[in-house]
Order: sequence, then structure tokens, then C-alpha cells
Amino acid sequence: MLSRVLGRLPAGLGAALLGGAVAAGLGLGSLAVLVTLFWISSPYPDSGPGGALHVAAALWLLAHGVDLVRTDTLSGVPAPVGVTPLLLLVLPAWLVHRAARDAAEGPPVPPVLSVPPKGGYGGVSVRPVRAGVAWWGVVAGYLLVAAAAAVYAAGGELRPSWLGAALRLPLLVAVASGVGVWTAFGRPRRPLRAAVCRALCSLGLPPEAVRRVVDGALPDAGGAGAGGAGAVGGRGGPAPAAAAPGSRVAVARRAAVAGTVVLVGGGGLVVALSLGWHAGATKDSFLQITDVWSGRFAVLLLVVALLPNAAVWGAAYGLGPGFVLGAGNVVAPLSLGSMGSADAVGSVGSAGSPGSGSSSGSWTLLPPFPLLAALLQDSPGGTAGEAGGAESLLTWGVVLVPVAAGVTVAWFTVGVAAPADGGQRDAWPPGRTVLTVMGASVLCGVAMAGLAALAGGPMGVDVLSRFGPVWWQVGAAGVAWTAGVGVPVAVGLRAWRTRRRTPRTASVGSRWGRVWRAPWGWVARLGKLRVQVPRVSVPRVSLPRWGRLSRRGPAAESAGATDDTEFEPYDFLPVEQGVPAWYDDAAREARWAALRERDVSGEPPSPPSGGIPS
Repeated sequence: MLSRVLGRLPAGLGAALLGGAVAAGLGLGSLAVLVTLFWISSPYPDSGPGGALHVAAALWLLAHGVDLVRTDTLSGVPAPVGVTPLLLLVLPAWLVHRAARDAAEGPPVPPVLSVPPKGGYGGVSVRPVRAGVAWWGVVAGYLLVAAAAAVYAAGGELRPSWLGAALRLPLLVAVASGVGVWTAFGRPRRPLRAAVCRALCSLGLPPEAVRRVVDGALPDAGGAGAGGAGAVGGRGGPAPAAAAPGSRVAVARRAAVAGTVVLVGGGGLVVALSLGWHAGATKDSFLQITDVWSGRFAVLLLVVALLPNAAVWGAAYGLGPGFVLGAGNVVAPLSLGSMGSADAVGSVGSAGSPGSGSSSGSWTLLPPFPLLAALLQDSPGGTAGEAGGAESLLTWGVVLVPVAAGVTVAWFTVGVAAPADGGQRDAWPPGRTVLTVMGASVLCGVAMAGLAALAGGPMGVDVLSRFGPVWWQVGAAGVAWTAGVGVPVAVGLRAWRTRRRTPRTASVGSRWGRVWRAPWGWVARLGKLRVQVPRVSVPRVSLPRWGRLSRRGPAAESAGATDDTEFEPYDFLPVEQGVPAWYDDAAREARWAALRERDVSGEPPSPPSGGIPS
């Protein structure tokens, strides 16, 4: 009977259920091992192993965005804990994605046999896994383990919020599982287009406008459909076509992603600079929490898990709205408010820290935490002294973060709207470029609003009921900054790239134009600088030229002496008139005769008067 029931189940459902349960168990087990290790190494293990496991289950639920309620408080009133570490959120999302992708791909098929034989491989029937079956199986298996973990964590000091467990956790699992199945089938765009069109049309939007926008963002692809019956898990199917590079929606999407990355990265840089500037306060707060190495290591891991949250908070501070550290405590470059209590004398400066007044008020309720020590301690006007001037410079320097995001959005848009190697014919119209930049700004604002909503939450009651950036303010500021900076930059850059280029000539004006276009051109021209010296005419002086002496007789000598056109620097000196040349035949014979006579008589020879014999 059981075999019949299992045979009627859709192919791959059991593997998908098991994969979802294993993914949930891996995430829960990893946190349980970490918390148990800290409990063993702690010098005060009061709650026992059961308490450590309850904390591990609660932290696992918090990683899915589920709010927790802390019952053990000094006032006896339960306090909510709703700030989710974004780095901790990556673990369950990645595990669900991998489980759904593996379930949709199905069992491994031997590469030798392209068509499975009758009866399957080794007696096991192999059928393609449908996308819906893989998705439902992974989600159901994961939620079964999550429900058991929520029931178990409800008996501890950190209890899950049932509303969050019923809404946020299934939403995260469903989205991550859907992305995993979509990846396994080659990311086909046709079924995704149909689903998005149905969802938008159900909201009352015009169908034609919705279809035109979705077609630009998700063009048709040649991959397998959502059913995928022709291939096992999408293997062997054609590769999906890339999005059209010239589509306005696709260009706006890429520009929005780039702008969001610049905003979050700039916010992280602001937090890092502030932590470095307040290194002493950061160290004191780190040492004040606990004095054992296990506790300090746990605080360090918590700081690392909250670094993405701090980057989003820094981006919110750079955009202008800032973030909230309790009711009435706004941390923003231009905010000046009270500490949230009626009798508080101190005030919050530009960074939300106490001013020169009394330190009483809700600021004293904030726990000592290293990331909170990064808050700036002066107003935009700055305080007297070098420290106040440096902090004021850092306060106003955060404006560069949204400006850089706007320039990035404009650069990515103009890169397609007006290519650098193209001309006026290849460029988009100015109106289309402006609309694309504004669409990218809206998408960037939506992304920042979502990140701000995930990065904040309540940390208590009363004063600490609001902790983190306000999502709608951050989204509106993101749209305003990226559009306000990106539109003029995009228009100017497009005009520069589509200008009429005149041909280069040898005139002085074009030469200076090239030097102006290339600021380093004057350096190269200094090396080729030539100084023109006026030419001075020197009178020509005729020098006497000596004739060439020759052994060919007086005729040749007279001819060489009268030749004024030929001059050689090594000519012989002229012979004086009436003096015979010492190298003629008669003189040579006379010298040899004198040498022979001296040789016979035994006297040493004396040089002849005519010169040295040759």
C-alpha cells in the first residue's frame, strides 16, 4: 500500500521535502553548535544546555526576520528585539536556494545514455521534476522544521513573535526557493514575464503599459519553460537570451543596482572612518560589556554580523534622514532634538550624542556597544578646537556619498544612451535619457527603502521602540538625490559625447584646442619646443686653394694649380721655382750612388742634402 501511494506522488516530491528539511536542519544546527560552544566556555553557565538550545532556536528564527520577545527584563514588561543582522540573513537564504535548485535539477543522469532505458537506471524510474513540485516540496519541508523550532523556542526567555513567524519566515523561504528553481531551469523569462504581468494587472494597471514595461525589462528567452518537460532539470536546453542592452528598463535596472551599491558602500566607509576616529571610545565600550574572552568573542561576532546594518545606517545618514536611536532621538546631519524625555536638559547634536548640557535623558539608556561608539559628537557647526573641526569635516563629507551615487547612475545610463565611440545618430534623445535616469532613481530609492526596513526594528519598549532608519524617508531621499544629481550629469555627459567633432588642422586654433582637450598635451609640447634664431648673413671670403701636385709632369701641375673648384684638405705644399723636386729620378740615382761609395769605404753614411731617400 505504501509503495502504491509513493508511486502516485509527483516525481521528485520526496527529494524536495527531504532537501528542504535538511536545509533547515543545517542552518539550525550550525547556530546550535556555535551557541553551545559559547555556553561551554562561559564562566557563568546558569541556564544549562536547554537554555543554550532555546537561544540557538531563537537566533535562527531571528535570522529569518522574525521578531523576538525578551521576557526576562528588569521591569517585568516583555521587550521586543526586532533588529535582524543582515549578514546572518544570508545563511538561511543561501541554504534554501541550494536546496530548491538541487531538487529542481532532479537525480543525476549518466552522461553516456542520453535517453533513459525502460524501467530507469538500475531499476529506478527517472522522471523529470516539475518546477511547481520542486518549489512546493522545498517550502513544505523547510516550514515543517521551522514550525517545530518556533514551538521549541517559545519555551525560552527569547520567544518568537507568532505574527512574524507566520508572515516573514514563509515569505523568505518562498522567495529563496523560487529563485533556486528559476536558476535550475536556466532562468527563463517567459513564465516570469507572464507572472509579473498578471500580478501588476491585478492591481488595476493598464495591461498594455504593463506588457510594454515588462517586455523591456524581461525580453523573451530561448530557455525551457516553467514546465520544463522536454529536459531533465533544464539540462541540455538552449541558453537563455540576455536582456536587450538598449532597453530603457534594463539600463535603468543596471544603473539602479550600481547606485545602490555605491550608497551602501559609501555608508560602510563612513562608519569605518567614524570608528577609526573614535577608536578610544570603541575600545572602552568593547571592554565594558564583558571581561571574559568568550563573551568578547561573542560580541565581536555580533559586531561582524551587524556590519551590513551599520553600512545601511551610514547610507541613511549620508542621504539626510539619518536614523533613530529611540523615540525623538534622530541622528542626522541637520537634526537638533531633545533626548526624548521632558526633563532632559541635554540635546542631540548632528550625530545624536549628548550636547554640552546634562547627560541625563534617554541617551543613558543606550547600551555600551562598539558600533554605537561611532556616533559623531558635535553639531554641523563643530566645536572649538582641532577635534571639532575634524568631526565637522567628516559630518559634511558624507554628502559625497549620495553625490557619487547620482554620478554613478548617470554614468551607467549614458554608457548606453550615448556611447563614447558613437555619434549623434547612435545616441538616445535627451528626453529618453532623462526618463531612464529618473526610472533608475526610483528603483534605487525602492531598494534603499527595503534595505532600511530590514536593517532596523525595535530594541525595547517606550524609548527604544524605534531603532534604525525610517524606510520611507530613506527611500524618498534616495530618489531625490540620485535624480537631482544624475539628471544634470547625464544631460551634460550626453551633450559632451554627442558634440560635433571638427577635423584637426595645422592652424594655431586647432592646436590649442587639442591642448585644451588633453591637459597633459602641453607637457609633450614643451619637449618639442624650438627656438627660432634669426639668420645672419656672413660675407663669403675666398681663400687660396693649392693645386694638387702630381708625378705626371708640369702640365698636370699647372692644371691642378689653376683648378679653383676642387679643394682637398691634405694637398702637398707647392714647389718653389728653380728647385728640383727631391723625389725625381736623377736625385734618387745620385743618392743611391753616394750610399754605395760610403759602404765600400766603411764610413757611416750621411743623409743626402736632397732629403730622405724613398
